[in-house]
Amino acid sequence: MIIKSMVDSIKNATEFEGGTAVVLGSGLGDFSEHLEGKKTIRYKNIPNYPSTSVPGHAGEFVAGELFEKSVLAAKGRFHYYEGFDWDTIVLPIKLFHQLKVKTVILTNSCGSMRQSIAPGSLVWINGYMDCTFRESMDDPKIISIKQKNFFSLKKIRETLLEKNISLKEGIYCWASGPSYETPAEIIYFRSLGGDVVGMSTVPEIIEAKKWGMNVIGISCATNFGAGLSDSPLNHEEVLETAGKTKNNFINLLKLIIKQL
Repeated sequence: MIIKSMVDSIKNATEFEGGTAVVLGSGLGDFSEHLEGKKTIRYKNIPNYPSTSVPGHAGEFVAGELFEKSVLAAKGRFHYYEGFDWDTIVLPIKLFHQLKVKTVILTNSCGSMRQSIAPGSLVWINGYMDCTFRESMDDPKIISIKQKNFFSLKKIRETLLEKNISLKEGIYCWASGPSYETPAEIIYFRSLGGDVVGMSTVPEIIEAKKWGMNVIGISCATNFGAGLSDSPLNHEEVLETAGKTKNNFINLLKLIIKQL
């Protein structure tokens, strides 16, 4: 009943009736401004819905259209380091399922563990590792999320290159936070095949796959991981780099949605 009241609130406020959902990571919320016929509901106005406390996460759903396709954008997500449990972290995905979302695009700002992935790079997530050690102390394994038939990554990359935008591919490592990873952790994650690291997204991938949704993951590399740069790590740098990259990021999201 609690989820039903949340779904009803979102439907009544936004008139969203299914389509594509986008979760917008730290500093990446400007994408929602490109939706036509926007309607918004703040998280705090949804009964029993939690609020996000992280800068760069506005805490609202924005629904509208892009290329005559219905899109629901979540500006803000929930993280373990905020004190939320698993069920709360994946709550938006459960709502998307109830709202008849077929494809979910999960975005995040992350740290790069490869010199070849410079800050400002866009990274297509083709697999992930759960590096939180919640369930086991064994080395994390790479879980592939490569999917076919509902979009053409080759076509997306070719179109981006025409705009002088490169698109990397890589494995996303999920760490629980809230502190940034140590140089030793970066070396370890990289030795297992990781390319970028962040504090979100993997729970949402797991939940979306559970409900049979198409899943696309995109990272914006906003900094090098500890030990790869002399610059200290801080959230202000994350937001600043995400802001500088937002036009490329928005172009990529538009290309994806146009294809769906």
